[in-house]
Amino acid sequence: MACNHRPPCLLAFFFFAAIASAQLSSTFYSTSCPLAIQTIRQAVRAAVAKEARMGASLLRLHFHDCFVNASPTRTHAFLLGCDGSVLLDDTPSFTGEKTAVPNNNSLRGFDVIDNIKSQVEAVCKQVVSCADILAVAARESVAALGGPPWTVQLGRRDATTASLDAANTEIPSPKSDLDDLISAYSKKGLSTTDMVALSGAHTIGQARCISFRDRIYNETSIDSSLATSRQSNCPSSGGGDDNLSPLDAVTCTLFDNFYFRNLVKKKGLLHSDQQLFGGGSTDSLVTTYSTNTARFFSDFAAAMVKMGNISPLTGTDGEVRLNCRKTN
Repeated sequence: MACNHRPPCLLAFFFFAAIASAQLSSTFYSTSCPLAIQTIRQAVRAAVAKEARMGASLLRLHFHDCFVNASPTRTHAFLLGCDGSVLLDDTPSFTGEKTAVPNNNSLRGFDVIDNIKSQVEAVCKQVVSCADILAVAARESVAALGGPPWTVQLGRRDATTASLDAANTEIPSPKSDLDDLISAYSKKGLSTTDMVALSGAHTIGQARCISFRDRIYNETSIDSSLATSRQSNCPSSGGGDDNLSPLDAVTCTLFDNFYFRNLVKKKGLLHSDQQLFGGGSTDSLVTTYSTNTARFFSDFAAAMVKMGNISPLTGTDGEVRLNCRKTN
């Protein structure tokens, strides 16, 4: 096979990715709303200063938004969303994504996004999309907790619908095996390196008992002291589903490489976390990140740019919502 040959599906992916990213620009609001980025940054910093966990919550909102393409013309389902569909409430015509299994009683920060949107609307009315607010808020959240910067491309439009089914099927489960994770990210045009780097976002934030109960009681690839300590707040039965534990017990409010250090020690809280280091193809990369923060930061930033740039709604598609929770 010639080295410059690409299968048709890859050609299609690069074609549509190029169309989307070509219409995005880091200076998109320089003239139309020059105070947009500053306004979002200040609001995020205030929210994270009030509650450090909010940084992880806002980052997760962006990820769950991007991983679901809610466009009504979803002929290319491998494309990422990044269209603000995750923010929409239910309507008589569609059920939103907030009650999907990966999101229900789990996603948070909607009120913070509402507040940011109100502040942005005060400086430039109906110019900045909710999708772009999510993208910038994710970056500013990571920065506020000590993580790397990256250039956010702007100009996304907001979806006019949402997809409960897509949210239920396209967002990776915390119970996923390594092959499932690699496949899920590959379908979105993201590499295995992207997947491992983006998983490093679990260096901040917390997880619900229901998402790691099976691991701490039934798996052997877990440090016994971690399992015992987590069992104290996550009973094997009789409730406690929503009890929280930090994904990184060492520095849960600092964006660093301790998530990967934990994996090497079998201290990944989620099944999907520990799958990255357990004798599989990603072991070497996890080891690298565990000893090289700069490499992790570089790869994470690159993956965030890649994830955020593949958006199906630019140009005249979609809309710019006045209220992030409902369509115009």
